[in-house]
Amino acid sequence: MTDFTNHRGYSAMFKEGKMTLGLFFPIESYSGAIPVMEVEQQISTAKLAEMHGFSALYFRDVFLNVPSFGDTGHIYDPWVFMGYVMAHTSRIALATGSIVSTLRHPLHIAKAAASADRLSGQRLVLGLATGDRPSEFAAYAASLDKRSELFRETLAVSRQVWKEDFPTISTERVDMSGGDVLPKPMLNDIPVMVTGNSRQSVEWIAEHGDGWLYYPQNLGLQAHTIRQWRSLTKGFKPFSQSLYVDLAENPDEPATSIHLGLRTGHRFLIDYLSDLQKIGVNHVGLNLKYGKRPAHEVVQELGEFVVPHFAAN
Repeated sequence: MTDFTNHRGYSAMFKEGKMTLGLFFPIESYSGAIPVMEVEQQISTAKLAEMHGFSALYFRDVFLNVPSFGDTGHIYDPWVFMGYVMAHTSRIALATGSIVSTLRHPLHIAKAAASADRLSGQRLVLGLATGDRPSEFAAYAASLDKRSELFRETLAVSRQVWKEDFPTISTERVDMSGGDVLPKPMLNDIPVMVTGNSRQSVEWIAEHGDGWLYYPQNLGLQAHTIRQWRSLTKGFKPFSQSLYVDLAENPDEPATSIHLGLRTGHRFLIDYLSDLQKIGVNHVGLNLKYGKRPAHEVVQELGEFVVPHFAAN
């Protein structure tokens, strides 16, 4: 596996034994499926996050507005929107959480990721997923049943075209000879975080992924998951998770549960994140969708009081 110690995005997000914080776009609180997504406000808040030492901004890959799923992500195509954000930031990692490997052609993913790696000065950390919304698979005439195979194909093809000049590749979706994919990433590789299980075994993820992007669980279950992960990985491979946060105005407000996260004041949040760090979580991507306060105000408070405890890099 590639040594990503000097990769700007990877090193901003990950350090063994430590934890950092990121933010998911859209960086706003909203009800329903569709955010306001006022782009200049998003950029202003992203710049504030970078200034305060957040380590990453996350881009999601949601193809269709299907109201029953309750979430359209940040509306814009992730690669196009990333390019816009890239031009307005300079240091913060650009992470995908995640690109859907089954509804995009492997060569398109490989070329887009290598382009982002080059244009950002090596800030891309590539989260990959299988996708799980049946209506999207139907719209793209793609098979839900082949998700595990197509995920493995995307990762293998991407790594081969990043490393090799004029590779010969024959897979279900690729029949390539006599041509090459340009540009190549700066390290001829890009750190890839496997999202959830992506219909793979934990053993496969530990061997083939550069890290694991998982979902929030109670501390006991998450600690068990991380112990299993560490027992299978060779050397340091980071463990990350998402977390929805509704930050209360009262810094001492105790925690109550919300969907895939918690509502609390910043003092308990510091304690909770410290507990995650103790069990081995290396990075937490915060999502502010269910918040009650303006996101810019929340990011300012998080940056002032919470991020300094988790600014490992």
